[in-house]
Amino acid sequence: MRTAYRVETVRAAEAELMARLPEGALMQRAAAGLAAACCSLLGKGRVYGARVVLLVGSGDNGGDALYAGARLARRGAGVTAVPLGARAHEGGLAALRRAGGRVVGPHDDPYDAIAAADLVLDGITGIGGRGGLRPDAVPVARAARGSDAVVVAVDLPSGVDADTGEVAGEALRADATITFGTYKPGLLVDPAREYAGALRLVDIGLGATLPSVPDLEALQHEDVARLLPRPAAESDKYRRGVVGVVAGSARYPGAAVLAVAGALRGGAGAVRYVGPAADAVIAAHPETLVHPGPPAKAGRVQAWVVGPGLGDDPGVAEVLASDVPVLVDADGLRDLSPEAVKSRTAATVLTPHAGEAAALLGTSREEVEAGRLAAVRELAARFGATVLLKGSTTLVCGPGGAGPVRVNPTGTSWLATAGSGDVLSGLAGSLLAAGLPPTDAASAAAYLHGLAARRASTPGTPITAGDVAGALRGAWADVTGG
Repeated sequence: MRTAYRVETVRAAEAELMARLPEGALMQRAAAGLAAACCSLLGKGRVYGARVVLLVGSGDNGGDALYAGARLARRGAGVTAVPLGARAHEGGLAALRRAGGRVVGPHDDPYDAIAAADLVLDGITGIGGRGGLRPDAVPVARAARGSDAVVVAVDLPSGVDADTGEVAGEALRADATITFGTYKPGLLVDPAREYAGALRLVDIGLGATLPSVPDLEALQHEDVARLLPRPAAESDKYRRGVVGVVAGSARYPGAAVLAVAGALRGGAGAVRYVGPAADAVIAAHPETLVHPGPPAKAGRVQAWVVGPGLGDDPGVAEVLASDVPVLVDADGLRDLSPEAVKSRTAATVLTPHAGEAAALLGTSREEVEAGRLAAVRELAARFGATVLLKGSTTLVCGPGGAGPVRVNPTGTSWLATAGSGDVLSGLAGSLLAAGLPPTDAASAAAYLHGLAARRASTPGTPITAGDVAGALRGAWADVTGG
């Protein structure tokens, strides 16, 4: 599992570790890992004679870049530092000069060096930066991005917010980011994630000084494999869990078909469908148990999914009145009352996209997309529910906003297709019915959903929600090794 911590926590952990180490040892560890990563990015045998430019701010981030540049210079690279802060790290500057590196003066032109560079190290601001690049750094950053060089961010791309993933001004987009000690939330959450490029973590010994509970976590294959339900020898369809799906309408019968498809592939023993699209559901999935409604008379279920393609159907309130976990999606979220959710005795999972989240919060879609972490936490706190916020980065937050927020690493832009959210809601609802806790059910479903989309897509070939549903079996096998 990848874990991420806020800047305040990282700073405290670094301070505790530095108190035990010789002065400067932690920076040297970071610089050594950074230099090794740069050597790898330049390619075997290409360090000698390579042209490297360091964009150096006035903080420790610039010091990391300077000490790494000195190591590269000692291996035969031509290294030029471009100071951008009021005062660059003195020890780092001295080390670079001793190694044969060059430092651009205040009246020198840095742009020729940037244009000719093979690699540019972005050490302008790092994790302490807020509010985008300063105006004097913008032309140099644009020149670096416009060159043919590989741009490598030191710890974090300059101009993005390490804690929130927000990009409030201009930022330098990296091809790769070498981060130290632990991941930072902004490296895993859009829009900042788009600026980070490929991620590499350098171990500098922070593990023992970081708290056991992170601010953000991203599940990996082995984590999801441990969560997924597996039938025991004595299992029957009821022991495995039955999920009820209230979805579809005369206008949107396909939403019911897709939600049921996701539910059937989610590990529950049976799926009960309630709604007007029974003929379409049975035609596509004859194993489904159908009922005209209302939901309370449909039979026993261990969880409900309500909302996809529902239109103005009033069944949402009846489902919320049940005593089993409920997942609310799409039309079910319209005019949803926080009091109705908070009064429930069983778990509730909400799965809005950014537009639906904005309506629930009384804000704009743009604000939600710019501050995804803040939005998912606020929704979870306001409704007392587990919230899965869909989008370019899918986030899952537990009730009340407590505990780590989970970020899904398998998302792909191919999921921006009609009906894919219906498949996800059915899949997550099935995992709820199988007995997974709400945060685990939502996280595992998002992971499998993204993996299925990747399996279904080939370069340059569009996919549909039906393709995603069809690929879920393969995604499950990828995770479990089945």
